[in-house]
Amino acid sequence: MSHDHIHENQKAVVNRLSRAIGHLEKVKRMVEEGSDCSEVLVQLAAVRSALDNTGKVILKDHLRHCVTDAVASGDDDAVDDLCLAIDRFMK
Repeated sequence: MSHDHIHENQKAVVNRLSRAIGHLEKVKRMVEEGSDCSEVLVQLAAVRSALDNTGKVILKDHLRHCVTDAVASGDDDAVDDLCLAIDRFMK
């Protein structure tokens, strides 16, 4: 199974991760500076949202290729692994 397809969305994933890291750095600074808890929580929600976004990009790409590959090769283990990964991410 080739993983060349990772590069298609690599830029999108890296951009979203950078955004998440930026928000997280801000959360850290806010906590260090003793910012208001509600503001920290709002910023933390932005981190979660950026991470969810990142996960969705990776998952969509992963699904498109892996399901096709797994079904084509009749690889039940691959399908099970994929379902497990999806379950973990969607919880």
